[in-house]
Amino acid sequence: MKISTLVLSLLVMSVMSFAQKLQVQELTCEYQDNPIGIDIETPRFSWKLITGQRAITQKSYELRVGLDQAALAKGQNILWHSGIVSSDQSVSVPYAGPPLTSRQRYYWQVKIADNTNVVSRWSEIKYWEMGLLKSDDWTASWIEPNIPGDSVGRPSPMLRSNFDLKKNVRSARLYITAHGLYEAHLNGQRVGDQYLSPGWTSYNKRLQYQTYDVTPLLKQGVNAAGVMLGDGWYRGHLAWENNTNIYGKNLAVLFQLEIIYSDGTKESVISNEGWKCSTGAITKSGIYYGEAYDARLEIPEWVHAGFNDTEWKPVRVLAESKKNLVASYGPPVRKQETFKPVKISKTASGETIVDFGQNLVGWINLKVTGSAGTQVTIHHAEVLDKDGNFYTENLRAADQEILYTLKGSGQEIYEPRFSFFGFRYVRVKGFPGELKPENIIAIALYSDMKTTGKFSTSNALLNQLQHNILWGQKGNFVDVPTDCPQRDERLGWTGDAQAFSRTAAYNMDVAAFFGKWLKDLSADQVEDGRVPFVIPNVLGKNASASAGWADAATIIPWNMYMAYGDKRILEQQYESMKAWVGYIEKTAINDLWNTGFHFGDWLFYRPLDDNDGRAAVTDKYLIAQCFWAHSTQLMINTASVLNKKDDVSHYTNSLKKIKDAFAREYMTASGRLVSSTQTAYVLALQFDMLPENLRAQSADRLAQNIKDYGNHLTTGFLGTPYLCEVLTRFGHNDLAYTLLLQETYPSWLYPVKMGATTIWERWDGIKTDSTFQTPGMNSFNHYAYGAIGDWMYRTITGLKEVSPGYKELMIAPKPGGKLTRASAELTTVYGQVKSSWTIEDDIFKLDVVIPVNTSAQVILPNAASRKITERYIDISKVKVIKEVSTIGQDVKLKLGSGTYHFEYPVK
Repeated sequence: MKISTLVLSLLVMSVMSFAQKLQVQELTCEYQDNPIGIDIETPRFSWKLITGQRAITQKSYELRVGLDQAALAKGQNILWHSGIVSSDQSVSVPYAGPPLTSRQRYYWQVKIADNTNVVSRWSEIKYWEMGLLKSDDWTASWIEPNIPGDSVGRPSPMLRSNFDLKKNVRSARLYITAHGLYEAHLNGQRVGDQYLSPGWTSYNKRLQYQTYDVTPLLKQGVNAAGVMLGDGWYRGHLAWENNTNIYGKNLAVLFQLEIIYSDGTKESVISNEGWKCSTGAITKSGIYYGEAYDARLEIPEWVHAGFNDTEWKPVRVLAESKKNLVASYGPPVRKQETFKPVKISKTASGETIVDFGQNLVGWINLKVTGSAGTQVTIHHAEVLDKDGNFYTENLRAADQEILYTLKGSGQEIYEPRFSFFGFRYVRVKGFPGELKPENIIAIALYSDMKTTGKFSTSNALLNQLQHNILWGQKGNFVDVPTDCPQRDERLGWTGDAQAFSRTAAYNMDVAAFFGKWLKDLSADQVEDGRVPFVIPNVLGKNASASAGWADAATIIPWNMYMAYGDKRILEQQYESMKAWVGYIEKTAINDLWNTGFHFGDWLFYRPLDDNDGRAAVTDKYLIAQCFWAHSTQLMINTASVLNKKDDVSHYTNSLKKIKDAFAREYMTASGRLVSSTQTAYVLALQFDMLPENLRAQSADRLAQNIKDYGNHLTTGFLGTPYLCEVLTRFGHNDLAYTLLLQETYPSWLYPVKMGATTIWERWDGIKTDSTFQTPGMNSFNHYAYGAIGDWMYRTITGLKEVSPGYKELMIAPKPGGKLTRASAELTTVYGQVKSSWTIEDDIFKLDVVIPVNTSAQVILPNAASRKITERYIDISKVKVIKEVSTIGQDVKLKLGSGTYHFEYPVK
């Protein structure tokens, strides 16, 4: 078929016109798409701009909010109209209308004009829905099971009630929380797809409730509600020495179902004295223990209308305050990836072992057929020993056990409810018949954060390292940033979290995740400003104030601000930040923070045969002084953003004294430090503790130290995150690559070569002879050393922010390590950023994507005096490239939004 030239031209023009249209997409309210049940009284709106043209920015925006979707679409009955606001702000724009009310749904949309005066259409309509904003919005009562012997490790209570709905239901919301973990049901159907709810917070100060749209689960006539409870973090075992009942001894639930009928009338179904309780098939559950389930004790109809509960016991009603209730803020825990067995084998001792190929966190789904009373026992482990035997010694007191007892009625399907497991392997005992791959799968479970970053290179080991970093994050971001997900710990260690927080923000959207956790940091902060080792704090007030751990109070808010451009996190955390630095100021003597307990450079290199001072021991007070300076600098930065001029002045003066004291106490006149370790020089250089004229030679000392160890790192949790960054900054980028690509212990790639699929706690968790490090502390899923991911994104592909939220960004790749290609993508609050380079046939090629409404500095390495083209046109002739300058051997370009392709010869 022939197409005329005219028709073809019109078709091409039509396609180009469509591609260049200005569109507003991906609207969010408080980082969520159509959230319900929020209690933020001034919510913020964000959106992204899409266009086919380059160098486009937003010139103005116009927001409108209404109570009726259809009316809003017509521009009628507007509750709040921003008017046309001359601004390029498209992230975290605050609502500024009339006060918001509990339970109300609000609809909103936006349109924008760009810098070429193109005006978009009104966006699609989105909504948000308020939760219960006042404690007296709660009419339900706290109820707890009245079951004799109810205590830790006992059967999970079940609570239920029938209720009659006289009319057709238009909409229904369930507001619910618990002391312990809950699973709610209506008419035999599970409510929602969240797990381990209500999550882990500082319960007595901040207890989250969840809001569910349960309209489809209800019917006219008799309905049934049921809630099952588990010990969870509330009263179950946490930490060590039989530490239980931390927040309370009794499980309880608060259940408030609010219904609007088709005729507009309302009714509520609430937890009260009319509910009844019993126990069922879950005979034991716990975070560390696992779960025991006796299917013979199932009560299948207990959450169906008409169930006869005359033998169930009445509940107890509590006079419990509701002032600590807050709406959920962080992303809920949900099921994620599934894994089929890659191998099912038997050991020499006859044990059946299933290998899922990936160290993950979650649980198994088991399908089994057998006679009633048959018991299947499943244990979970991360590794096998060198002989292929199941290895659990590193779990310490955590059983990580499933005990399933069959009811004997055809195929039975089981998944746990109130625990989670860290594992790659499971050991199955008592399975009737032959265990086949279709009988068992593994399901990953973690906070539902969107994956935002992708990173790959021409080096397969580096790609596996990135995989391990990401899966270390997934496995440990289970509602709180845990240190490890398998042994009897799983606590929110502050040092691990701060070290990894910048890398975390590359890999996944952690804005709300850390925002939620930081609220608990503030809540659990000691009155004098000390920050506990773990958040939520289950170790007591005295377990606090360690340098590099407590500094999570300042470091993480600043990192989140830079990653997402959200000033509110600084506003919310400012008093906490100030209190922590204030504590150090009060504790310091003569401007030196040289008192108190500190973990120091945790798990630094210390060989067993150290007879000549080879262990890399760094003075803990030197480390403390460096982190005090860093936190003080972050206070200067934060106070400047928040326009607190007096605080800027105070912390500026303080910082000079801190650095002067450091020089007097820890440094010789020539710049040599009292601890001649990699970590000492890394921290002193990273935080600018040294006079400028001494920094280069100190960096040379650092480089020589690394070479003295055969090009190996010796750093621990506090030095490792900044090691390569400091080397690159001070002209030792080749050495940074050498360290990164080192394959022998200690190094990042040594665990990769040993088969790791997540980041290890120790550099030699498995030794070269395939034996294990000390089992008392040897996690194989411990993300702290994964902080190198930050350098990989920032240096190998050069992708980093210049201003908060990547409003202005930089792409400045520094090739090295014999890599021939590297690529990174990052979904920022403005849209996707991309940096992808290759070296082929002596031609350097760089592909760049810059989101609409942002700008970028692009630095082309070793491009000076080279002929550079963009889309095969000399850059001097490309109109959208406004600035070109030379920095040493590099060429710097200033670009607006769009997609670019650069090429030039490398020789």
